[in-house]
Amino acid sequence: MSFNTFGRLLRFTTWGESHGPAIGAIVDGCPPGLALSEADIQPWLDKRRPGASRFTTQRREADQVRILSGTFEGRTTGTPISLLIDNQDQRSKDYSDVAKAYRPGHADYTYDAKYGFRDWRGGGRSSARETAARVAASAVARLIIPEVKIRAYLVELGGDPVDRNRIDLDAIDANALNCPDTAAAERWEAALDAARKAGSSLGAVVECVTDGVPAGWGAPVYAKLDSELAAAMMSINAAKGVEIGDGFAAARLRGEENADAMRAGPTFLSNHAGGILGGISSGQPVVVRVAFKPTSSILTPVPTISRDGAETEIVTKGRHDPCVGIRAVPVVEAMMALVLADQKLLHRGQCG
Repeated sequence: MSFNTFGRLLRFTTWGESHGPAIGAIVDGCPPGLALSEADIQPWLDKRRPGASRFTTQRREADQVRILSGTFEGRTTGTPISLLIDNQDQRSKDYSDVAKAYRPGHADYTYDAKYGFRDWRGGGRSSARETAARVAASAVARLIIPEVKIRAYLVELGGDPVDRNRIDLDAIDANALNCPDTAAAERWEAALDAARKAGSSLGAVVECVTDGVPAGWGAPVYAKLDSELAAAMMSINAAKGVEIGDGFAAARLRGEENADAMRAGPTFLSNHAGGILGGISSGQPVVVRVAFKPTSSILTPVPTISRDGAETEIVTKGRHDPCVGIRAVPVVEAMMALVLADQKLLHRGQCG
């Protein structure tokens, strides 16, 4: 069975391949009567669009979205919303070597192992091109949660973290790396240039902080807000780890240090839990970090095997991000929005 749908009440299904004619999403479960047009979706896609700087893939895609169903006179009807994005700049010939051998670190081998054949053009369904459909779907989700504010940014690139004392959210849009620390952004630019010239790539960590989530969203056991967020973030291409709040650092604290003490209000004196207690939002900012591995498609020769099992080397041609974490920022925001909108509807369904 193939799983291409995510969500419980607000459900979205993505479809399409990297080098197919188009990609898209179907969003079902959206309440009726919400104002929605293509102009509401496009700004979010523009944040993820390739070719925006020298630090991202130079594939040229306009990523113009079309709404095919689910709206009438500019408002949602409560029926499935179909969103379509045309692929316009495929260069399948760049992947002729990938048809014969597997890219280490990529999904080539495992797709072959599972299905017996694969679409080798740009990775097919395993390509990060699919995430554009998620970002489009998230624009619908954001209509359901106008009370929350989602902001994601890079906090580490190539093992080099930001200085937490220098974080300035206004700086994020002032550089091409979604970095809130201008000094770190300068270092990262040099590191990325060096990696790209060497035919290599770098990993990154994206942090997402969401304000305005009221207390009460989530569930105690199998629909925990943090478990839903972890599943959502781990479904993003190249994601290899997720932290909620202090994450792994919490394991190095004592109980009295980790406890988020409370006072009347209620107010919390810290937020080690990342805004989630027992799977339910506490009313504090929801904090998630996602670790992304270095891009697997690189120009450096890497030992591998061919489809018939012969040992060889592969160099991946084509246009690839030297650091997938940069364009993963709007995707992390998108998955946060989709999970929170779903959880809001679930909470309303049970608790009114």
